[in-house]
Amino acid sequence: MLDRGIVGGYTKLGYLSRRPGWTGDRADPPAGALHGRTALVTGASSGLGEATAIGLARLGARVHLLVRDADKGEQIRRRVTGAVPGAAPRVEVCDVGELADVRRFASDLLARVPELHLLVHNAGLLPDQRRETSEGNELTLAVHVLGPHLLTALLRPALAAAGNAALAGRSNGATHAGGDSRVLFVSSGGMYAQPLKDDDPQYREGRYNGTAAYARTKRMQVALAGEWARELAGTGISVHALHPGWAATPGITGSLPGFARVVGPLLRTPEQGADTAVWLAGAPARAIGTGQFWHDRAPRPAHYFPHTRETPAQRARFWAQVQRLAPRHDPATA
Repeated sequence: MLDRGIVGGYTKLGYLSRRPGWTGDRADPPAGALHGRTALVTGASSGLGEATAIGLARLGARVHLLVRDADKGEQIRRRVTGAVPGAAPRVEVCDVGELADVRRFASDLLARVPELHLLVHNAGLLPDQRRETSEGNELTLAVHVLGPHLLTALLRPALAAAGNAALAGRSNGATHAGGDSRVLFVSSGGMYAQPLKDDDPQYREGRYNGTAAYARTKRMQVALAGEWARELAGTGISVHALHPGWAATPGITGSLPGFARVVGPLLRTPEQGADTAVWLAGAPARAIGTGQFWHDRAPRPAHYFPHTRETPAQRARFWAQVQRLAPRHDPATA
């Protein structure tokens, strides 16, 4: 009922009303739950990314902060270490929307990080007009869908190594607070208004609207997470999508100033918005499974309206399109 009312569920009202009921497997992960585990957070320079990085560091994770700007990365590194004394986050520089840069970065990271326990796809933007990357992809599609897809595919060996180690530990009777390795897609409740646009992923048809493009690609993220969950079933890698509710982040205040002014007092803090991502990172594996859409530590429906429900054939076409648009190898050098 809170979510159907939107304001009650997506603002801090929903967070504060639900939090007292978070017990058992939905309770806060214990201190040190991610000790010895490695996490990569994209879009880590502010807002939800910064709050997620701090939350993971507080649980003991070794956090890699993926940013586009090295100077901003150094600023966030200092903020994380200030918030979590003893943490040693590492700044990584990559433009997630540029696939060639994703390939470069992934190759470099694999050489340095043999096991990756957590990959958080948080990087996002809401453009005011249609733009394309240097490779000809519509910008929101590139940043929200193609880059994350390619990064997941390229980092699969490190994720699998961490997942296999967790599976071996469980089979030997050991316990891992975080369980398997995990991939998280930070989507948005705005995706509920949009169907899966498998017929026009690049938003070339009709009049472009930045808010609609954002919501479309956030819907795509949920579909992509589901396809990756099926692809990785049984590998020790679980995949999840989530939405953070409405949080007071630079993305909201900068891209939707009118909305921020109206809803401002009810917006969640970045920490409240990042809560489900941090919880998913440290929750027991038995509590989360794989392939679900989460909000406030609970699985939620991926659709509320019949007209937004995609068919299995649409999901298959979408998966094939993403693989074609974001190949593992640079087509120019293949």
